Amino acid sequence: MTDPRPKLAYHLTPGTRPAVVFLPGYASDMTGGKATAIEAWAKANGRACLRFDYAGCGASEGDFEDQSLAGWRDDVLAMIALIDGPVILVGSSMGGWLMLLVARDHPAKVAGLVGIAAAPDFTDWGFTVEEKLAILSEGRIERPSDDPAHPMVYTRAFWASGEANRLMFGPIAIDVPVRLIHGMGDVVVPWNRSLRLAELIRSPDVQVTLVKDGDHRLSREGDIARLLSLIEDIA
Repeated sequence: MTDPRPKLAYHLTPGTRPAVVFLPGYASDMTGGKATAIEAWAKANGRACLRFDYAGCGASEGDFEDQSLAGWRDDVLAMIALIDGPVILVGSSMGGWLMLLVARDHPAKVAGLVGIAAAPDFTDWGFTVEEKLAILSEGRIERPSDDPAHPMVYTRAFWASGEANRLMFGPIAIDVPVRLIHGMGDVVVPWNRSLRLAELIRSPDVQVTLVKDGDHRLSREGDIARLLSLIEDIA
């Protein structure tokens, strides 16, 4: 039987458990500053760590426009299956959505969560009515990105998969420790989304850190230090 998912590129650092697994944001990859800083911290502390690229992203196989939120969730499940025991998931933006889906549906595999500007349900609140109609009628839309030659693409398949996997309509059955960090200057994901998420997660051990001058990426030296402190707190 042919493997239904493309082969994924990853870097697995051996060490003590629970392993820390970084989940990038939409159209991002494992080479970003947060991912590499977490890996460096893990190596310095003898902690197991995994960073990887979703299908269609970075060094992984697959066509980006063929992917969906559910497909990328399955990529996360395939990657954490490589690791014995539970893991700590660190999800950035869309990665925060994926970590919540995995923790809710596979509680025995997750020891804790750290969300960086977590963006669950952004197919609902992150698009205008006009954009949603265009996605449905035309099959895709483009938005400007940091690289003018490569606009950000959103497809009907991704949008529909996101709508089918929304979380924030009621209590979220997650019982592990959760740490959420969000910049109050974030123009991509409103910081009050993290406050609402903290209300909905069932676990009593949920803390939110707001960085008043922080942006969406939270990749400055001080931001990275705060993030690593949150991971240490969970680990």
